[in-house]
Amino acid sequence: MKIEHIALWVKDLEAQKNFYTRFFGGKAGEKYTNPKKNYTSYFISFDTGARLELMHIPTIPANQNDLDKQYLGLIHFAMSVGSKEKVDELTETLRSEGYKVLGEARWTGDGYYESVVLDPENNRIEITI
Repeated sequence: MKIEHIALWVKDLEAQKNFYTRFFGGKAGEKYTNPKKNYTSYFISFDTGARLELMHIPTIPANQNDLDKQYLGLIHFAMSVGSKEKVDELTETLRSEGYKVLGEARWTGDGYYESVVLDPENNRIEITI
């Protein structure tokens, strides 16, 4: 078995699509629209692994999680960029463009080299080798 996709409710569908395609090399599928439900979405595919589904309905309430605390449930997903140098480079690119870096690039106790950044809607992403 494998994880086929992970879905995120988003406030700004186009901005989120642009973030994941620009910085992580994702390829956006056709925009799906269901006018009855006022629902729109994109699937973002990457070279390998699971897809990311970005979904939007205007009436979905904002996430109430505090960025400085951790809560039960999905807290992050990791994007592999292939090398330590690429982790460092992408982390710095995102920082320079105003995205928040929650965790500086480092080797973790379980053997990962990673940083932690927030996407435009404050979803945590581990950038790893």
